[in-house]
Amino acid sequence: MQQVFLESRDLLKRMSQALWKKEPFSLVRVGDGENLVLSQDTVWPVSKVLEERWAIKASKGQKGLYLPNIPLRDAVAASIRNASVVGILPYNDDMIKAPDYLKRPLTDQVFRHFDLSPPLICHAGVNRELAEMREFWRLLKQRRILIVTREAEQLHQRLEQPPYSLHIVKALPFDHWGQYRQTIDWITSHAASFDIALFSCGVNAVVLAERTMALTGKIALDFGKAANIVLKGRAN
Repeated sequence: MQQVFLESRDLLKRMSQALWKKEPFSLVRVGDGENLVLSQDTVWPVSKVLEERWAIKASKGQKGLYLPNIPLRDAVAASIRNASVVGILPYNDDMIKAPDYLKRPLTDQVFRHFDLSPPLICHAGVNRELAEMREFWRLLKQRRILIVTREAEQLHQRLEQPPYSLHIVKALPFDHWGQYRQTIDWITSHAASFDIALFSCGVNAVVLAERTMALTGKIALDFGKAANIVLKGRAN
């Protein structure tokens, strides 16, 4: 199957169609963290994964998960397989501050291992582009928005203020993978309360976004560091 690459405006158009037709839609994104999670005992031994700086930060509680975590690895792979659109990094990416071997080259290896070939792809940094597009925020206005992130209350307050002026129905705090079950239970039991869900919680967002789409039929986006653009004016 030939892959179709979507520019940010193409992605917006598909989101808009899903909203009007009340169809399920999800965006997930694959960067160095997702690559390392997927690499565990597949293309790399776990011992090699744990030596990486990202994994060392994860072991200190800075990435919202602890490694090794094979159930999370398999959940991420399944969500990439089932998501509507998958963001991947281009070759020679300079957006994400990570060694090149942890970026697109490693994505290619883990995708081959899991036999992943998403039909619709986009740039993994599309979330940052969307956060700076008026059309994106205009699409979210008059919609009921759910946000899930570590800085839930701060993001909640900011998004309800101008220039965003969104209707945030709930801001769920999410710090680590151990909260996945209670979070997805809340989402499924309150599915009628929101139209769009934004997840900014690292690798966990891949699974949360796709599962939210699958279980509620709503629009769910792996929003990532776009939340930082809203809160701090910059992604990092």
